[in-house]
Amino acid sequence: MDFVVSQILTGLSLSSILLLVALGLAIIYGVTGVINLAHGEFVMLGAYCAWLLQTEFGWSLITSLAVVFAAIAALGWLIEVAVIRHLYDRPLDTILATWGLGVMTQQIVRLTAGGELRYVQMPPSLSGSVRILGATDSTYRLFVLGVALGLFVLTWCIYRYTSFGLKLRAITQNRAIASSFGINSARAYRLTFAYGAGIAGLAGALISPLKSVSPEMGTTYVVDAFMVVVLGGVQSLVGTLASSAVLGEASGLLAYYSNDTIAKALVLIAIVIIIRFRPQGLFALRVRA
Repeated sequence: MDFVVSQILTGLSLSSILLLVALGLAIIYGVTGVINLAHGEFVMLGAYCAWLLQTEFGWSLITSLAVVFAAIAALGWLIEVAVIRHLYDRPLDTILATWGLGVMTQQIVRLTAGGELRYVQMPPSLSGSVRILGATDSTYRLFVLGVALGLFVLTWCIYRYTSFGLKLRAITQNRAIASSFGINSARAYRLTFAYGAGIAGLAGALISPLKSVSPEMGTTYVVDAFMVVVLGGVQSLVGTLASSAVLGEASGLLAYYSNDTIAKALVLIAIVIIIRFRPQGLFALRVRA
């Protein structure tokens, strides 16, 4: 029993990180159709913001979360205005543009903050452990899980129960018709990109006490985020949640019996097989023809 609970908790910990990283990408990709290869760099910048606020200003991680979200969201807004908004009708060009932005961001961070590993201190109040049904888990990892689920619920409520969410759903189905009804699609896209970038930055800040912070840290996370979004189904927030849970639990279980590298390879092979027979993902939205 202890082993089962321990494995479930390990999988949930991995799932919470996947959900945090993939949620912002799912919003941007699902609404705007932008293939944002710079998403991992937003995660990295969030981690560096948390490190900077802690080392230079003495802020605790919890205190800095709101500032990190606002800062990275503002950066996402500026990038959308300067670059992305010119490429919505050229989706393939967004791949090159966002990849270039990611490379530039890595180099700027390396030149300004250095290439050595940085570390963010875990909040002392969350540095302990909790026993659950005989198994022990980190208090901070449970906190991250709670934040991830809270962000998902907030995003879901915005998407389903607000006028802005209704506009997003209309734009997603048919941008031209939505615009003809007076919906400002450019403004909606800008806010969506900023919100998705902000969530990515928040994910980086929350991950930073668990992983070392470096200019290249976002590369791994963007691959994982795309796997989650593609498996769950583009435009499906429920699919993002479900695929995060499935991939997290599967990775945790396979890593226990082998190692992390083999686990990632097996998970990737499974995703390729699933997408081969269900290319729309596991939870694709149904829309009127």
